[in-house]
Amino acid sequence: MPSYGNGPDSGAGTRDLFLTGVTLLLAFGTTYLPQSTQERVSMLLQEGLRPFTALQGLVSEEGARRVRVEALQEELDSLSAMMSTHRAVTDENRTLRKLLDLREALGYDYRPATISRPGTPGSESTFLVNVGTEDGVRASAPVLAPAGLVGVIRESRSSNAVGIDWTHPDFRSSAMLADGSVYGMVESRRGDFREDDRLILNGIPYHQEVALGQVVLTSGLGGVFPRGIAIGTVLRIEEEEGAWRKAYVLDPAVAPGSATHVLVLVGESADSLNLSDSEGEYR
Repeated sequence: MPSYGNGPDSGAGTRDLFLTGVTLLLAFGTTYLPQSTQERVSMLLQEGLRPFTALQGLVSEEGARRVRVEALQEELDSLSAMMSTHRAVTDENRTLRKLLDLREALGYDYRPATISRPGTPGSESTFLVNVGTEDGVRASAPVLAPAGLVGVIRESRSSNAVGIDWTHPDFRSSAMLADGSVYGMVESRRGDFREDDRLILNGIPYHQEVALGQVVLTSGLGGVFPRGIAIGTVLRIEEEEGAWRKAYVLDPAVAPGSATHVLVLVGESADSLNLSDSEGEYR
């Protein structure tokens, strides 16, 4: 078995001990030197150690600078978070103001609500709103965003309701061009992927011309949606059937996932809407 005292670590320890001893001897020896010699030795040591003290100063300054940078970074992160929150609140306030303006312009009684999405497979076209029968919300009530039509309530519960947006296969709305010259039916058509879902203006007589870029609104026919809510704008012709019917692809006024704050039509207004439609006021 090799001896523990003959290894490389043992040699390094011996050298360290020797250097320490020499340093101590020099330190004690200088106390017996003349004053002038001690001063010269002190000056030499100071000159020799100046690079090391300067380096130590740089290291200390770098450490202090790093601490300042970290503090500034934390302050910047805090300000960024505050600005992000402020921007979100500003956007929310702007949306709410637009909803108030829309509510006054439509002339019906609406309840403000917040949309949430279930997020489960197969429920991409459905949403929840935080108002229900206790607030006067009933099935078939339209749901609106500042930009236009979001969807319709399918089932109303006591404190919330389930709705579908325009990407749902069951979505339908009677529609017209903004100038009232052409009437048709808006419906959803599924694509191979959800990004390919299309909003179609269908049932347009072949002889009637629909220019690209025209705004399509709800017509009020059918008693579900009030007249004049934006649905989308005409993008292109989708298909022609013989010489009697055409269909057009629309650019939706509201992207399905973009709506968070909405208005939902409540009961008494819905009743008056159905009555108005039956009396022909929207025709």
